[in-house]
Amino acid sequence: MGKDEKKDTLEKDDVLDEKTTETQETKETESTEKEKVESKETSNDNLASTSEFEKMKQDYAILKDKHIRLLAEFDNFRKRTNREKLELTKTAAKETLTDLLPVLDDFDRAKKVHDDDATDEFFTEGVQLVYQKILTFMNKINLEAIESTGQDFDVETMEAITEIPAPNDEMKGKVIDTVERGYILKDKIIRYAKVVVGK
Repeated sequence: MGKDEKKDTLEKDDVLDEKTTETQETKETESTEKEKVESKETSNDNLASTSEFEKMKQDYAILKDKHIRLLAEFDNFRKRTNREKLELTKTAAKETLTDLLPVLDDFDRAKKVHDDDATDEFFTEGVQLVYQKILTFMNKINLEAIESTGQDFDVETMEAITEIPAPNDEMKGKVIDTVERGYILKDKIIRYAKVVVGK
């Protein structure tokens, strides 16, 4: 091999080395750019995942809040319904008893006349027995008469029909006479007492 051939071979080797170097640099540049692009895509994917996760967390919080409110609403509805049922069973006989109250009034009037010494009217033993049975039944179902005569006038349980001059100073503002007795059924007024008040 001559000098010229060696020179040509060396030049070819140098050119090959330069091309190889350039190819490697190009590959490295492409690899670096590819990594950058992949990194950006991964970063974008992470951002998208994070924002989706945040949105899901917000949706979950909203649904959880709605669920809790719905449970509370249902619980209140159940309690209210139970309270109404209990109230209904307590006063189920209210209408029937209200219709019976005039009969009790008649018994009271008859007894009042019987107790008056100025009359010859009397309460027979049979009528007295019926009256006692009615009073026993009233106690059994918690129907109570409102005591009014001689008591202070109470707007919560009494209805004033009229006012008359009081016979003495002690009776001012008090009930002088009861025209119609009032009744309470299990702590609920079913009829107000109709009274005459002293002024």
